[in-house]
Amino acid sequence: MLQDHGDLDEVDAELVRLLVEDARTSNRQLARAVGLAESTVHARVRRLEERGVVAGYEAVVRQERVGHGLQALVHVTLRPGARQTSITAFSERVRGLPQVSQLFFLGGVDDFIVHVAVADSSGLRRFVVEHLSGDQTVASTRTSIVFDYRRNVSTASFD
Repeated sequence: MLQDHGDLDEVDAELVRLLVEDARTSNRQLARAVGLAESTVHARVRRLEERGVVAGYEAVVRQERVGHGLQALVHVTLRPGARQTSITAFSERVRGLPQVSQLFFLGGVDDFIVHVAVADSSGLRRFVVEHLSGDQTVASTRTSIVFDYRRNVSTASFD
């Protein structure tokens, strides 16, 4: 049964699923899994990359294993008068900080959620005070400690 995956056919959708499951899957393994020649699979994967369907391959680092045992989500609201001019500047500055794992720009009460990984509560306090609360464009912050974190390996769903 043919399912609608946008402009992906069933083979491309399966290749994406396999790469999401393990981005280190060899071209030979992919070819066997979908029943096509290695050269055909190589060309298909390259097309998926060129079209931006597969945007990259990354290592998933377990933060606690590299000394960042505490993760938190910091909700940030910018000052109303500064909001329009400072969204881009704030985003670029915060994304460049080594403690920042992810940055979300939101619609709603908060303007951003900053996902940070630090060594301990002192490191978290220092990060919030020095990099967020100390920023003149920031009106307020609220911090939530992450007790457990399970990353979904894909935002794509073909079900």
